[in-house]
Amino acid sequence: MDLLSLFSRKPSSKEVANERLKLILIHDRADLSPELLDMIKGEIMNVIAKYVEVDNSDVEVKFTKVAAEEGSSPALVANIPIKRMKAKR
Repeated sequence: MDLLSLFSRKPSSKEVANERLKLILIHDRADLSPELLDMIKGEIMNVIAKYVEVDNSDVEVKFTKVAAEEGSSPALVANIPIKRMKAKR
């Protein structure tokens, strides 16, 4: 058995569909339009770009839910690959 295949397993179409449905429900509960999410992503990228060089092709910003004392609540999750730090000014 190839050990790398254990870690690189692609999710099944059922798992992908389930995750997409969860994201849709979270977006509805958070009452955020796709346009607003894009605006938030753009503003986050502008701030981060002041300090680091980012790989824009791999940026992912999404809403998910996190466990809280009172049930679950929406959370904004950003995965932003950093190429390198910019020189201090």
